[in-house]
Amino acid sequence: MAVKNTAQVVIGGKIITLGGYESEEYFQKVASYMNNKISELSAMPGYSRQPMETKHTLLSLNITDDYFKAKKQAEIFEQDLQQKDQEMYDLKHELISLRMQIEETQKREKEALEQKNLLEGKVGELEKELDELLK
Repeated sequence: MAVKNTAQVVIGGKIITLGGYESEEYFQKVASYMNNKISELSAMPGYSRQPMETKHTLLSLNITDDYFKAKKQAEIFEQDLQQKDQEMYDLKHELISLRMQIEETQKREKEALEQKNLLEGKVGELEKELDELLK
């Protein structure tokens, strides 16, 4: 069973205790992300004059926007990965098929060479017989 951790972080200038099964480093990373978002929004003209509820709503909307963009990117990566997996499967299948064709061609080449050698031997025998008959 995972151990529940807690960590004190500073978000928006306030000390907050976060708890969960993640590491303290993760909690600090989350707090840093929140502070960066707050800083981005604070740099926008007129943001500081907004009521706190509006500020929280804008912060939530920005974080939600980031989430959906990241989720969309993850879906694109997943689709790309699946496509590459399919291409790799197809290439492996084609490679196996080509190896089988090469083996079959080599087998037929060996058989043809054996047949050629056999026929050359018969030609040699027939030439001897012909020479003996012509003597």
